Amino acid sequence: MIVAEAFQQQLAPLGGNLWLSAIAGLVPLIVVFVLLGVFKMKAYIAGLSGLLTAIIIAVVAYGMPTNLALLSAAEGGMFGLIPIMWIVIAALWVYGLTVISGRFEDLRRTFDTVSEDPRIQAMLIAFCFGGLLEALAGFGAPVAITATMLITMGVAPLRSACTVLLANTAPVAFGALAIPIVTAANLTDIPLRELGSVVGRQAPILAAVVPLLLLLILDGRRGLREAYPAALVTGVSFAIAQFISSNFISVELTDIVASLVGLGATVAFLKVWTPIGTEEARVRVARHEPEVAAALAANAAKGGGNGNSRSSGSGTTAVTVGEMPAEPRVTKAQVWMALFPYLLIIAAFSIVKLVKPVQTWIGGTDIVIPWPGLDGQVLGLSGKAIGTTVYKLPWLSGPGSILFLCGIVIAIVYGISASAAGRELVMTVVRLKWAILTVVSVLALSYVMNISGQTTTIGTWVAGTGALFAFLSPVLGWLGTAVTGSDTSANALFAKLQATAGANAGIDPTLLVAANTTGGVVGKMISPQNLTIAASSTGLDGQESIIFRRMIPWSLGLLLVLCTLVFLQSTPILGWMLP
Repeated sequence: MIVAEAFQQQLAPLGGNLWLSAIAGLVPLIVVFVLLGVFKMKAYIAGLSGLLTAIIIAVVAYGMPTNLALLSAAEGGMFGLIPIMWIVIAALWVYGLTVISGRFEDLRRTFDTVSEDPRIQAMLIAFCFGGLLEALAGFGAPVAITATMLITMGVAPLRSACTVLLANTAPVAFGALAIPIVTAANLTDIPLRELGSVVGRQAPILAAVVPLLLLLILDGRRGLREAYPAALVTGVSFAIAQFISSNFISVELTDIVASLVGLGATVAFLKVWTPIGTEEARVRVARHEPEVAAALAANAAKGGGNGNSRSSGSGTTAVTVGEMPAEPRVTKAQVWMALFPYLLIIAAFSIVKLVKPVQTWIGGTDIVIPWPGLDGQVLGLSGKAIGTTVYKLPWLSGPGSILFLCGIVIAIVYGISASAAGRELVMTVVRLKWAILTVVSVLALSYVMNISGQTTTIGTWVAGTGALFAFLSPVLGWLGTAVTGSDTSANALFAKLQATAGANAGIDPTLLVAANTTGGVVGKMISPQNLTIAASSTGLDGQESIIFRRMIPWSLGLLLVLCTLVFLQSTPILGWMLP
């Protein structure tokens, strides 16, 4: 039996030099992103390399006992497996069930009744429907579900992946019933409504422009010229609703209100306006981009499919990308059956998250596990044992389990046999094997960095920039979410640090904690965890580096906008925006 030695985190372990220690702490992240973006390595190789680097830095630079570093990695890996990858497995299994039942084709035809334009359909699915899923579930479920929907509706894999990743930004701050903001409020003692109000004066800026950017990703400048009125209606109505709800109605319900308002406003607008160039756009959005054509051909040569279709475990193939045959409009019964899985998912999460007795009961089923050999053996800077060494197993309350139970109901309603549903589940797990390894390794990396103290060193170093910290504060949220794939985790890491740094620098702590939350939403699109989910959901398994190179300019560009916004909000120039 391994007996862990007591270990206390150090802020500047390398000779008391904070900047040198911070640079050392950044090395694991640099390894991951360089291997992905420059050397085009597979995501699981980049993740495992970063994990090994983080363990070496923890042991050599931070003096962490090797056994504690390995135990930290083990706890993080388990968190990556459950709940994170369990959500993805369950979401893609639900999708597979709709495919083998034939109902997913009816869903595509259902969206044709709203608009036949693939750009409008993709925008509504990725942004509004994805926002609703983010509001209720979060943790990668919106990316996994909406990406598969776009693929089946005729959008090429790379465009689908990039679209859903960019769409999963503005709603993230208020995702999972505003759990990132609730977490930050609890850690900093800032009133929830006050913090949510400030976030509600930052995130809507993103929400207003993201649908326009989605058109650029889907169909370039031509698509923007031809369909921008609908994107403006979607983005602006979502943004206004997000602002009003977060400031005057309910912080927790903000994304639910905003998603429904955005969807309703756009559907109403489409009654009086029709985009031009729909048929030509259908061909363009279905066209594979050159950089993925070779990868898809290589997958086909290996027997892994060509990325143009999605095959279920039973061998039934979904609609081919770009193939949109003329057919009669769907009946009301077909519409309801096609929408049933998603209405069921929304209803299930609404009951679990909004009905207090159910929320309390299902939350009580969680199993709390002090991580063996690690819990109580790591002391923070204050000398007290840290709390992140306790693992919570949400075997029933987790989004993955709720999705799985919904899948069972869907299989019954659709008349899918238990054996066919079981085969589909097994095939889903097999297809996701490398994605599972990637996410497990990345979460293991983040836990090693957090528990060894590397993350705290990085954050403290950035926070030491004085008045300039108002400009840099979103960077911490961006960095935390890029590493962990979770805005909630980014707030758990840096919210208290942001508040303390703000007080010391004479900057409103509420503004900086809100900036950490909002900055995190634009880091999610380049998180290796989310990149892997998007790649797996669109048939681009192993091509995360391609998606990363596409998304990093968008992520950095939006981060710069947020940094500028927060800096100006800290001055009289835009200080009037704050409550």
